[in-house]
Amino acid sequence: MHELSIMQGLVDAVLDRTGERPVAAVNLRVGSLSGVLPDAMRFCFDVVAAGTPLAGARLQIDEPEGVARCRSCAEEFVLADLILLCPCGSADVEVLSGRELMLMSVEVA
Repeated sequence: MHELSIMQGLVDAVLDRTGERPVAAVNLRVGSLSGVLPDAMRFCFDVVAAGTPLAGARLQIDEPEGVARCRSCAEEFVLADLILLCPCGSADVEVLSGRELMLMSVEVA
């Protein structure tokens, strides 16, 4: 479960910036193609944040879908998974979104 180590790193990074000030919310962007499960992140956040100024903070996760563009036919299409195949049959595609894994903002109480 790499979500646990990701959330530990996130909490450490937020604490480095906020110190002992209580945190009300943490806002993330986790793309559907990132290989990270948002539900597992939510669970791990609660575990890792316990006993820190982040305890009880809201974890908001924006989950953008995967979008790609075919280099053969120039069509943009939604990717439901990591099978990079255009509806035209070409595998020559460029992923435009969905791989994000970013801390967007932190709200301090």
